[in-house]
Amino acid sequence: MVVRHLASAEATCAFGAQLAAACPAGVRIHLSGELAAGKTTLTRGYLRGLGHAGAVKSPTFTLVETYELPARLVHHFDLYRLTDAVELEFIGIEEYLEASADCLIEWAERGAAVLPLPDLEIRLVVTDDGRALTLQAHTALGREIVSGLI
Repeated sequence: MVVRHLASAEATCAFGAQLAAACPAGVRIHLSGELAAGKTTLTRGYLRGLGHAGAVKSPTFTLVETYELPARLVHHFDLYRLTDAVELEFIGIEEYLEASADCLIEWAERGAAVLPLPDLEIRLVVTDDGRALTLQAHTALGREIVSGLI
């Protein structure tokens, strides 16, 4: 497990870009933390790191936003409003989790009964001077990514 301090939204975004550079296509990342902890900001940095220049908003009402980038396909989920994990089956979660697409899933704990184990789990906690980021690998790919970030 790796813990990092992120002093600002800019630092959170920069870490997201660094994470994107360390991840191969098809990675699964679960993001957790209270409201306004920086999950979407980290995702914005990840997408910027892959070359996305447009807006990045939390897909709270749509559940998923898909970004077709030159380098890869990225699905950004926000499961905050999910009332039952089985709802993910109704939206065709299996198709989104195809091996070649990156999946960044906010509030993944709400879909835990349906979602496979992520490569990485990232927890963001608000502190007095920014955010504490905890990075935990759950797969061999996740461990490889973490070792590239240290």
